[in-house]
Amino acid sequence: MSEIIKVGMADLKTCVSPDGVTTLGLGSCVGIALRDPVTKIGGLAHIMLPDSTAIRNANQNVAKFADTGIEELILQMEKLGAKRSRIVAKIAGGAAMFMANRSDVVQVGRRNVEATEAKLQELKIPILAKDTGENYGRTVTFFPETGEFHIRAVGRNETII
Repeated sequence: MSEIIKVGMADLKTCVSPDGVTTLGLGSCVGIALRDPVTKIGGLAHIMLPDSTAIRNANQNVAKFADTGIEELILQMEKLGAKRSRIVAKIAGGAAMFMANRSDVVQVGRRNVEATEAKLQELKIPILAKDTGENYGRTVTFFPETGEFHIRAVGRNETII
């Protein structure tokens, strides 16, 4: 019997097939699903902010930031037996939830996506698919067994990337 493990905001969890991971309420936040397709070990990070170096005491919650959250998720996956060189990614979220003001401060969603993509590129982890931007929130569920990343949003059909 498989289990769907809940990932909170500014949180991350790992799982092994046939289990999956899910998170609710990705607005400007980004859900980063990582998978080793050989071992079928996966994980999901729900990051809130792009860069830990801009925040004092950021080390209190590494899962909150794209730069530190991705690193920690990989480390936890490796402890379960995943191999870094095989890990692939899918991402979702990063919506522009506050359209009234287009200042860079409010464009957290766009900055989260950019930071996520940059960190994955730095680590040489390919992004196989993404569903980012727009102006609506998402709920996601990731299954490391198949690599399917299910994305639901109010008023839209479920998509699988």
